[in-house]
Amino acid sequence: MVGAIKGCTGKEPTLVGKPSPLMVDYLEFKYGFDRKRVCMVGDRLDTDVLFGNDNGLKSLLVLSGVTTEEKLLSDENKIEPDFFCDDITHFFK
Repeated sequence: MVGAIKGCTGKEPTLVGKPSPLMVDYLEFKYGFDRKRVCMVGDRLDTDVLFGNDNGLKSLLVLSGVTTEEKLLSDENKIEPDFFCDDITHFFK
């Protein structure tokens, strides 16, 4: 999609989705929270966990979605969450 926009307009688009910092920068500005006290929870290494890691947040990967434990623990994986669990219900136990 980014390539199509760039090709049609001749301009580099501003990325606002994960893992871009724009979203967390705005929320920090608006609400004044401490990034060290925030944990990004998600099921994708390449968006959710990367967003947390790249933006000074803790990250929790839930294995009930896109990313499997096998992929998480593989030698090929270079993105590491701070925490992981089988599904979100374990987070509340």
